[in-house]
Amino acid sequence: MTDPAAILVAARDEERTIAATVAALKAQFPSAEVLVADDGSRDATASEAERAGAQVVRLPRRGKGQALTLAERKAPAGALVLADADLVGDLGPLASTDADVAIAVFAEPRGGGFGIAKGAARRLVRALSGFEAREPLSGQRSLSAAAREACFPLAAGFGCEVRMTVDAARAGLRVVELELPLAHDATRRDLQGFAHRGRQLLDALIACGPLGVNHRGLRLPLVGWSVGLRRELAVVLVAALGLADDLWSGPERGFRAHLRTGRTTGMLKLVGIPLVGLAATRKVSGALLVGLTANFVNQLDTRPGRALKAYLIGALATRAPVGPAVLLLPYDLREKVMLGDAGSNALGAMLGLSSVSRLTGKSRWLAIGALAGLTLIGERRSLGELIERTPGLCALDRLGREAF
Repeated sequence: MTDPAAILVAARDEERTIAATVAALKAQFPSAEVLVADDGSRDATASEAERAGAQVVRLPRRGKGQALTLAERKAPAGALVLADADLVGDLGPLASTDADVAIAVFAEPRGGGFGIAKGAARRLVRALSGFEAREPLSGQRSLSAAAREACFPLAAGFGCEVRMTVDAARAGLRVVELELPLAHDATRRDLQGFAHRGRQLLDALIACGPLGVNHRGLRLPLVGWSVGLRRELAVVLVAALGLADDLWSGPERGFRAHLRTGRTTGMLKLVGIPLVGLAATRKVSGALLVGLTANFVNQLDTRPGRALKAYLIGALATRAPVGPAVLLLPYDLREKVMLGDAGSNALGAMLGLSSVSRLTGKSRWLAIGALAGLTLIGERRSLGELIERTPGLCALDRLGREAF
């Protein structure tokens, strides 16, 4: 591996150790730029890092994976080294290997846990990639330019290292672990330590599930499939069709692209969702209404909270269930999760099914006509752009959304 172009350090409330860490990294890699991702620190972490010679990327509290992802965009092209903010020791050997990913194993393990989180992480890495990891949670690692391209953007939170290893191994890159004489501030067997390790375990599990990349380029958990955990078979089936699109879709977007391509997961939805609506309602109008509402909500799922707000407005008019949307909205607005096609299509289908029971005769066909018109508009231009150019809709759309 060539000398790294940059060193990335995610830090939160590390004013006590960050300056020494930055100074040591600059001495070990004199030609590399040190970037500290200050993840919403409430102390002097950022100023201490700058005094030590690092470039600081100041962020609201985003979690480790997102902080490193946003800092990586500021780094020059080339290989990277990742390090924790409280590290003591030399990471030089990591960048001296010919591997694409080199992970540091602490020669003298320190930690107050019972190994539950680490053991679970090992099993996840092995099950998803076949790689046998000794230190799946180690934050000290080097990445070649090829590994950087394969792994970024990182999974959110403390699951970023586990998913990084999985992604690199799946891409056919060479992954090695090196035992090094390193030290850091280990968590203890107290309430704070157990909470931290519990969060590590949860984040690792989430990171190994379905993920998507949002408009900001952040890689987030796709949780919309949870909408399908309902008794209505039709909603379950639509969520399953959407999940298939989340997992295996290609670059095609819009009806015309899917029709030109032929056999795509989008075509599966295009045919499958109206058939589910037909089976559930026994009416052609019901099939059209379910298919069009599912597509409409899906078209709106391009910015945090947009699809959920539209669903809640529609749910008030059709008396559709609001519980799933209310629970998901705060996390979607804060860009902690994404609906994905599974969630947006399932929510749209719920609106359509509720509309069938509420609308009759002419009103149902008027709704179908309006939704068909919106679909055609969405095929020719972005509905999101129209919302952002309409003052009242724009204000509602941005309500509750974080800016950074």
